[in-house]
Amino acid sequence: MSQNSTLAPPERPQAPHPAGTSPLGNGLKQRHLSMIALGGVIGAGLFVGSGAGIAAAGPSIVLAYAASGLLVMFVMRMLGEMSAANPASGSFSVHADRAIGPWAGFTAGWMFWTLLCVGVAIEAIGAAHIMTGWFPGTPSWMWVLVFMAFFCGSNLAAVSNFGEFEFWFAALKIGAIALFLGLGTLAVLGLLPGTASPGSANLLHDGGFLPNGIDGLLVGLLASVVAYGGLETVTIAAAESADPVKGVAKAVKTTMWRIAIVYVGSMLVIVTLLPWNDPAVTGQGPYAATLDHLGIPAAGQIMNVVILIALLSAMNANIYGSSRMAYSLVSRGQGPKALAKVSGRVPRRAVLASSGFGFVTVLLSYWYPDTLFAWLLNMVGGVILIVWGFIAVSQFVLRRRLEREAPERLVVKMWGFPYLTWVALAGVVGVLVLMALDGDTRVQVLFTGGLTVALAATGYVMQRRAQTRAVEDRPSPAG
Repeated sequence: MSQNSTLAPPERPQAPHPAGTSPLGNGLKQRHLSMIALGGVIGAGLFVGSGAGIAAAGPSIVLAYAASGLLVMFVMRMLGEMSAANPASGSFSVHADRAIGPWAGFTAGWMFWTLLCVGVAIEAIGAAHIMTGWFPGTPSWMWVLVFMAFFCGSNLAAVSNFGEFEFWFAALKIGAIALFLGLGTLAVLGLLPGTASPGSANLLHDGGFLPNGIDGLLVGLLASVVAYGGLETVTIAAAESADPVKGVAKAVKTTMWRIAIVYVGSMLVIVTLLPWNDPAVTGQGPYAATLDHLGIPAAGQIMNVVILIALLSAMNANIYGSSRMAYSLVSRGQGPKALAKVSGRVPRRAVLASSGFGFVTVLLSYWYPDTLFAWLLNMVGGVILIVWGFIAVSQFVLRRRLEREAPERLVVKMWGFPYLTWVALAGVVGVLVLMALDGDTRVQVLFTGGLTVALAATGYVMQRRAQTRAVEDRPSPAG
């Protein structure tokens, strides 16, 4: 494998642009990055997907979210360390390229690109489902087309547009979750008018804290891992800010309390206030069911508005993240050169290419309205875990290199290195094994495994060809 013997500069030149320059904009401000980091952790996976986890794990879903949250904190800390030392629009793909070899950067980058592009389609379908509920008789594909056209258009404009949209989307989501946690905490303590404190009844009755045993806890763990995807986008966005090092360092350092309060805190409030086996938890969704239990008027519609905002926010962020990842890959010679063109400091061809699958989904949602959603989820179910694995291995290699060659660039440090890096890598492998053993998620592992092997093989062939060309183009020794 081809590896750099020395560290690359913080802003690695990307052909065909002059060294030391960046063709992308720097229109993202610190307030944008902070809200992207805060809002990125609050998605539809939390508002909707957590219901299935609660139904499987019962009150122990709190432990499941805490365990997977700890893994995510380790991953984000490792990614923050590398991104603060070497900010790049390709984020972990660039880090894998430098640490392991071009084939690894190719594999991690295009896997994440696939994940985000499919994510755009999934979120568009989910948002369209809400709109057809509000406007009966309107076709789902029409709403998918409307949302795709709007967010593709906004991402074709200046990067500050993306930042502003995400700032306000994140502010609304954070406000909603803060209000939910505030009301829920008052109800748990018996301080909310018209409610009595449930105490520990819902936590310990109806089968106890582990009603479905360890098997149920493991299902809840798998469900919680998926909900954490998307945090990585902030390290991609940081490369287009005025101060990338400061921006990514500040955003990553706040990950711990965000996860603890938003995810674990929410799960604790829900399972304390509601019986875990209440049909409304999966029927209405856990948040809507809790608000309804508290007597909040129009709880279901309130949550539909919040979920719609979360879906649109994720669409916006995923189009942005996928386009920047594609741009980074092609500018390193790992994709179609045509996508490397930048105009108005925006990689517009990469934006269009990254939005392409979402537009294809317009037709797919017309032909397969009932089965498309599950099929798309199976395509990318385990991709984020493979990406996390690349992040852990890359951090291990680059940390040693940084300590040896440029220790002053270690602005953010991974805790307990190298032991917690190994713990994180073991956690990733462990979750993949659990997914392979579970009948409901095994197909996701198979899809992910096939995609990984195909991309790794393609990347390795490209790497070998590049090495061969480099040798052939090398001038012969004089004489």
